[in-house]
Amino acid sequence: MGAGRLYAAVAAGGFRRYATYRTATAAGVFTNTVFGLILVYTYLALWDARPHLGGYDPAQAVTYVWLGQAFLAALAIGGGGVEDELMERIRTGDVAIDLYRPADLQLWWLAADVGRALFQLVGRGVVPFVFGALCFPVSLPTDPLTWVAFLGAVALAMLVGFGIRFLAALSAFWLLDGTGVLQMARLAGYFCSGMLLPLNVFPGTLGEVVRLLPWSSLLQAPADVLLGNADPLGTYAFQGAWAVALLAAGRLVQLAATRRVVVQGG
Repeated sequence: MGAGRLYAAVAAGGFRRYATYRTATAAGVFTNTVFGLILVYTYLALWDARPHLGGYDPAQAVTYVWLGQAFLAALAIGGGGVEDELMERIRTGDVAIDLYRPADLQLWWLAADVGRALFQLVGRGVVPFVFGALCFPVSLPTDPLTWVAFLGAVALAMLVGFGIRFLAALSAFWLLDGTGVLQMARLAGYFCSGMLLPLNVFPGTLGEVVRLLPWSSLLQAPADVLLGNADPLGTYAFQGAWAVALLAAGRLVQLAATRRVVVQGG
């Protein structure tokens, strides 16, 4: 089997694996919808007081909320990606088996995470987004090319998200339990991705700094493309630069870990 077919099979396996958790998926859809409703009414009250806060009108703000709920599980901003399993395999030493596979460790887990993310986007993200679009005034483009550009930004967001979480999981090679690092990365993700509030709302220097961090690639960047507030090519360049930097850093840390660190239990 060629390398491309191998990783495609791993991605397909990740998709099928999460598709078996039907009850969990249904519960996730319900949870995302409820939290979306809470955030929508909070946003509407906020935008009622300041109608053009962050450069968004109320319909754009509502659209942003439902995008966030669609992306929450897909991009594992609050957890639920492959990083927990990888970290556990490092802690127990089972990662040694992974290293003996005729496959690259980073690409293997990336493929598995892409499969997971695609299922979560379709299985858990679409329903809350459609519900929000049907029940509230939203701002959605009519140009098909904008939707295509948006999907490109979502794909790059998946790469950036994996790059952050892969690096956090690799900390277990030295810490033996990287839970604290993962939790800090997730907290940073909630705040700096724009999941709580659009980064456009953040004032002054704080707003400028958070928009330069990799987490802004996860939600804010795709949202800006969909809402027509950003040039897709510029957004791709920003996301792509972070994806390359994070994946390259993960590669270097992986090499250092597998060459110099004794795996616990291995």
